[in-house]
Amino acid sequence: MNPQQIDIFAAGARRMQMTESIELTIQSLQAYGPENDHWGIAWSGGKDSSATLTLIMYLLDAGKIQRPKSLTVFYADTRLELPPLAIAAQQIMDELDDRGIRVEVVRAPLDKRFMVYLLGRGVPPPNNGTLHWCTGQIKITPMEEALRQRLDELDGNILMITGVRQGESAIRDRRIEMSCGKDGAECGQGWYQQVLPNAKGLRGRIATLAPLLHWRVCHVWEWLKHWAPTAEFGDFSTRMIADAYGGDEAEEVNARTGCIGCPLAQEDKALDTILLNPRWQYLAPLKGLKLLWRELREPQHRLRKPGLERLKDGSIAANPQRMGPLTFEAR
Repeated sequence: MNPQQIDIFAAGARRMQMTESIELTIQSLQAYGPENDHWGIAWSGGKDSSATLTLIMYLLDAGKIQRPKSLTVFYADTRLELPPLAIAAQQIMDELDDRGIRVEVVRAPLDKRFMVYLLGRGVPPPNNGTLHWCTGQIKITPMEEALRQRLDELDGNILMITGVRQGESAIRDRRIEMSCGKDGAECGQGWYQQVLPNAKGLRGRIATLAPLLHWRVCHVWEWLKHWAPTAEFGDFSTRMIADAYGGDEAEEVNARTGCIGCPLAQEDKALDTILLNPRWQYLAPLKGLKLLWRELREPQHRLRKPGLERLKDGSIAANPQRMGPLTFEAR
């Protein structure tokens, strides 16, 4: 075990302090940033990616890490974001523009967006069992396409920086524990991989780094609410993000889903938290969206295949009279 690993284990045993968390992030970026001429930051507008983005901007402005040849921020806009987070994202984009930072707003093509797909084409609302079409269509695929287009403009590879943290889910944590030493990365220097997982056609040209992997959730709140909004640390409009999650009282399980009324989530806890603030109580009718999506999946709102369905080879389909798109009346 090297001295850095010993320091990390010791810090973990006594609960890492904010300054120690930032220092390890600096070490992570110093270790792997210079290996890549071009950086990209994947930004969803949520707490972890916003903390990552604004911290890196501060570290660059303060000269604490080496500036890459180019830096592109990829903002994933589903068009279904909670209003306070969407407003904060726009304010932060304006602040990035003032710094000369390139921001690409990544959206699905109009015909592929959630409401158009559902109400226009009649595709039933997604669920966790048989029909989970939304995440790939409105988030993953558009981001991969944006990365391909950016890579076509560059003369080298790109380091994609993400806001992944160990506290986000037990399943993800187990994957990180197995992967944190991948491609020569030392424990505590962030989750570094020389390929972008699951990105078809992009392997070998993109490395990924999660420099806030070790951050505790209380440090995220502290950065967003008390550090980043000050002139010393960047004067960023991040306080509204912390407040939208419940701020200091928020729990790890209260993370937003990324979409208002997400059909795949058991509860819309982020919306519940926002509605506790009198400023946002006019959004209360959005609580009815999950019930509406559930209702639209019922048989009375769906078209059916008539009778037996014969396939091209003459055989009978295994699922006769299966339910299909939403009826026009339901839409």
